[in-house]
Amino acid sequence: MPPATRPGRFSRAELESFRDTEVPDLLPAAGQGLRLLFVGINPGLWTAATQTHFAHPGNRFYPALLEAGIVQRRIDPSAGMTEEDRQHLRGRGLGITNLVRRATARADELTMPELREGGEHLRATVRDARPAVVAVAGITAYRSAFGVRGARVGEQAESFEGSRLWVVPNPSGLNAHETVGSLALAYAEPARAARLID
Repeated sequence: MPPATRPGRFSRAELESFRDTEVPDLLPAAGQGLRLLFVGINPGLWTAATQTHFAHPGNRFYPALLEAGIVQRRIDPSAGMTEEDRQHLRGRGLGITNLVRRATARADELTMPELREGGEHLRATVRDARPAVVAVAGITAYRSAFGVRGARVGEQAESFEGSRLWVVPNPSGLNAHETVGSLALAYAEPARAARLID
């Protein structure tokens, strides 16, 4: 489904029309060098409507990246990311994908089989794209997708298809425990490991 024709203003009915829509991965071209791959749980309806990852106005993902120094320009994706924004992310060696491809209003609408299947899909993506570091945004989804009940936020002991692996907090506005500042601190750790920041 194409992006909405009126990005930035959506009725509930318009957003619902994007349920189950997929959002393509944002990845550098082959040979450009993928340093850090962020992994969301699945697209929200706003993300599906704009075809832009982490696009909901209440999501703290891009403000946290800016505060951490991972990106060097303000990105406001709520009306749809510009091609210049996409190129900035790719040029920095950043990529974005999701565990589950279909859009829902909330991540808790996903089934356990979907999350497990998404984990296998992520393994294939990482084998193909070969990022230096993978950062999965959401500890509960990570535990469910990979059956690692005792996993904690932070770097994981085992590598992931040859990449270093972090689990970082979910930037959704529904995750009330986090702030832009706390997310920036958490996201800086895998970014340092990927040599994106000092």
